[in-house]
Amino acid sequence: MEHVQTVIAKDLLKIKAVFFRPWEPFTWASGIKSPVYCDNRLTLTAPEVRNDVENALADVIREKYPDVQVLMGTSTAGIAHAAITAHILGLPMGYVRSGKKDHGRQNQIEGRLEPGQKVVVVEDLISTGGSCIEVVNILREAGAQVLGIVSIFTYGMQKGLDRLKEAQVENTSLTNFDHIAEVAAQEGYIQPADIEKLIKFRNNPSDESWIGGNQ
Repeated sequence: MEHVQTVIAKDLLKIKAVFFRPWEPFTWASGIKSPVYCDNRLTLTAPEVRNDVENALADVIREKYPDVQVLMGTSTAGIAHAAITAHILGLPMGYVRSGKKDHGRQNQIEGRLEPGQKVVVVEDLISTGGSCIEVVNILREAGAQVLGIVSIFTYGMQKGLDRLKEAQVENTSLTNFDHIAEVAAQEGYIQPADIEKLIKFRNNPSDESWIGGNQ
């Protein structure tokens, strides 16, 4: 798995799907200052990287969840990854909307899902875990047996880890914040001294003392 983590980390850095800038932080919608910008949708427009990502997701699912019957993507970023991975595996797929449609059949789960079917959720990234756990709960309420979550990237934030544990669902990511930070330093995207700042942010996103070199 470490080899896969490194390959995916290099891929995401190369196309700036994960982009570190500890010297000039980004501002999230919540107002939190962040040294990292993540947009794994960019993998979809980079065919070589997309191939690495989807085949790695398929390999994880084959290994960990051989009994899976349906893949379900999170809306909207996980939909394409679920579709491509399902195609590789020869499996049905669907996705879960963020809310019910206000017309037609008013579906929240798109695609056929029978009660009792074994499902793996496909997500692009996990930070605090709220959105993917909401998807897990919706699928469970519909009678699905959720085997686990597979994702491209995870921050490893404690809030997310706690939520996953509380929901009794396992996530497996192709790479993670700590590993990609190490690769970024090795590849010259950031300085080795920046890693401590990045980890400090990861451990407590609301603490801005890492900005400007403050320790």
